[in-house]
Formats: sequence, C-alpha cells, structure tokens
Amino acid sequence: MTISFYNASVPVFKQGLNSLKGILAKAEAHATAKNIDADAFLKARLFPDMLNLTRQVQIAADFAKGVPARLANVEVPPYEDNEAGFADLQARLDKTLAFIEALKPEQFDGAAEREIVLRPGTPKEKRFTAEAYLLHYGIQHFLFHVTTAYDIFRHNGVEVGKGDYIGTY
Repeated sequence: MTISFYNASVPVFKQGLNSLKGILAKAEAHATAKNIDADAFLKARLFPDMLNLTRQVQIAADFAKGVPARLANVEVPPYEDNEAGFADLQARLDKTLAFIEALKPEQFDGAAEREIVLRPGTPKEKRFTAEAYLLHYGIQHFLFHVTTAYDIFRHNGVEVGKGDYIGTY
C-alpha cells in the first residue's frame, strides 16, 4: 500500500492545528475565569532558555504551512510574527488552516522526486528528500511545538488532557 504525500501531511497538520485551536480556547477561558492576565500565558515558557507560548504557536503554524507548501511545490506564505493575544494566535491558525485546506492532492504529484532545500546558500543549508523532509524533519518539529504549547498550558493549570492534544481524526 502506498500513501500519498498529501495524505501523510495535510490531514496531520490539520488535526494538530485544530487541537491547538481548542487548547488555546480552553486556556483563554481559563484565564478569563481565573482573572489571569492573558499575557501571563502568552509569555510563559517551560524553562528560561525555551521559547514562549506565542513563539511555540507561531512556529507550529510555520511548519504546518511550510511543509505541505514545499511538498506541493508552491510558495510558502509569509507571516509577520506579530501576534499579541489569543485572538491573534487563533487568527494565525485559521489562516494556516485555510491555506493548507486549499491545497489539492494533485499538487503533491511528483513530490517524491523533489529535493527540499532549506536556507539555500547559507551555512545552515539543509537538503532533504521529500520523504525525509516530511517524516524526519517537518512532522517532528511541528509536533514538538504543538506539544510544548500544550505543556505550557498544562503546567500553568489549564485543564487539558490527552484528548485535547489528540483532537478529532
């Protein structure tokens, strides 16, 4: 049995983004109910040398749009990284979902033969086969940032669990 690059990417990113949207909504409701300044969550991090919650969500969205775009050989839409609140983060996730939902399976035709090059012409240049890029780089990074966002909220008392993280599939 063969699985397409579309089926191995877009549905995975959609599930993770929708889960992250639900977790953000629960966190915002928790902050409101407990009279916690939203900024306390948005700037929270698990350890001082880790990125804060806002950056975790931004980077998760970046992987969710970038990986399928590169596999489909379309331009990755640029985002400004200027989100300042829960509504802004939700809007970023909505924009990302709209982008990947607009991708068609046939756009991924030929992905297996495509080389993915990140940061071309720089000392940090990385070259991947499409399969390695998706399975060993893109999905891994995406899930790391979604998990870290989940962990930040869980650590700060938001009542979320495995079902919130897994979401609907």
